[in-house]
Amino acid sequence: MNKNLFFKEIKRNAFSLIMWMIVISILIFFTMSFYRTFIKNQQQIIGMMGIMPSGILKFRGITNLSDLFSILGFYAANNTIYMMLLGSVYAIVLSANILLKEEYHKTAEFLLSKPITRGEVFITKWAILTMNIILLNLVADLVGLISIEVFKTGSYSIKSYLLLSFDTLLLNFLFGSIGLFISTLIKRPKPITTFSIGIVLILYFLFNISRITPSAEKFGYLSPFKYIDTNVLAPGYGIDIWHMFYFISGALVLTVLSYQIYRRKDIFT
Repeated sequence: MNKNLFFKEIKRNAFSLIMWMIVISILIFFTMSFYRTFIKNQQQIIGMMGIMPSGILKFRGITNLSDLFSILGFYAANNTIYMMLLGSVYAIVLSANILLKEEYHKTAEFLLSKPITRGEVFITKWAILTMNIILLNLVADLVGLISIEVFKTGSYSIKSYLLLSFDTLLLNFLFGSIGLFISTLIKRPKPITTFSIGIVLILYFLFNISRITPSAEKFGYLSPFKYIDTNVLAPGYGIDIWHMFYFISGALVLTVLSYQIYRRKDIFT
């Protein structure tokens, strides 16, 4: 890893990271601020949701209506989406451009003319990607925990909260690896932000369609979102080894492939 490039990349990406942290933190805290009002109007809300099509509740990931009246169930149904979707968008946009921008900004030739190898460039930028994803998740998880403590009306399982947060972190890492892999396949360098966001949205849409349409249920397994269990109030809620293997092995394979391709790629200068 190259220290000079590492600190340069920290400065390059700091503003974007801070803005994502602020936006997601505000969304989380603002949403949780409605919890006590939600509890006070429990009967009206039950009546309203009782006339809703079951597909709408499934779309929100609600399997048991009563779960919404638990602070952790409310958080999982309303706030997990921020780090599942927005966190994944951040991860794939950052990873898809962190290598490629040296080419479309025409700084690759200057960078590679220095006493630094392609392997060092890749590892340094991967380290920045990993650090930023972890920092974004840590801040979001801390704000989520604080908001739960501020607005709770009863006890909750901190273990379930941490397990849900860990699953979301793994999801973000996988999308970060997908972005890296895609960027190494691009022949003519150009920003691929829109394309990257589209991948996340399509996979999220596929996941939700599989939840509300029984005939499309199998297609949900094509989406990484399928492997996040948000049913935090289930008695046996815990780590799913196979889901963890899916995320970790997927991220590792894509990262290794990206590294190998980048080392041999014809860099556009």
